[in-house]
Amino acid sequence: MPTQGFQQSVKGLALFPQKGKYLFLIFAAKVCHMIIEKEDKLILVTNDDGLYAAGLRTLLEVMEEFGKVVLISTLESQSAMSQALTVKTPLRTKLLEENEKHRIYACNGTPTDSVKLAINQLLDRKPDFVVSGINHGANASVSVLYSGTMAAALEGCLYGITSVGFSINSFSRNIDFSVCGDFIRSIMNDLCEEPLPYGICLNVNIPAVKREEIRGMLVCRQSKGNWKEEFDKRKDPMGRTYYWLTGLYNNHEPEAEDTDEWALQNNYVSVVPVSIDMTAHGYIDTLRNRLNGSSR
Repeated sequence: MPTQGFQQSVKGLALFPQKGKYLFLIFAAKVCHMIIEKEDKLILVTNDDGLYAAGLRTLLEVMEEFGKVVLISTLESQSAMSQALTVKTPLRTKLLEENEKHRIYACNGTPTDSVKLAINQLLDRKPDFVVSGINHGANASVSVLYSGTMAAALEGCLYGITSVGFSINSFSRNIDFSVCGDFIRSIMNDLCEEPLPYGICLNVNIPAVKREEIRGMLVCRQSKGNWKEEFDKRKDPMGRTYYWLTGLYNNHEPEAEDTDEWALQNNYVSVVPVSIDMTAHGYIDTLRNRLNGSSR
């Protein structure tokens, strides 16, 4: 993350119970505090890959160009948690770092927990933006249903906050997240001029290629497809069976040029408007006629 002080603070931090006690690092906070003026843009940043994720560091650095940033994330990955909430264990946060530009918290919950906690407990006012990512791996097509990254954006959306989830189409440890910067800035500049309407957030996926190879941005729809799950059956050292989830994405419409999957495969940044309304509006009349007919 951004400074040496942050990394030192994380190394000793424990948010989870050990032998009936909760251990916390005694963190010597810096004298410098972030002052949020009324005219400042307040940006809430989170992710599902955890505080150590390189994509989160890149996103924080870009967001500092647009306003004051409060970042909250977990020490461990929360990938594929979707909209999960923590309801069986206590939620805890710890302020790790604060300076003129940002405030960083650790949380032991999910991405959705992080957004809820920040808005309801940690912030003095509702943020202007909720920005999530940059996720390690694309969240195109049906992956949006499983994504913790997009869950955080959707949660912000529920609060009426302009929200965006950013992802890059690679799981490589050596991926260069800086390629995302120009496109994040372009989208944020637009959103600063005109916020999104209630109930809509953006799902942005960026190709993992050199900046000069990206052909631009395409506003498109979610591709139709599914994950073909495969479970790798294994034995642990005690001889007990366990399963490791693997699988391949099956694109149902690889030739459709108006989808996010096509955009990524052709080196475009895909921008999909996502709605919290999951009603299949186009099927309402058909279903009404079916059920009305069967009730006669």
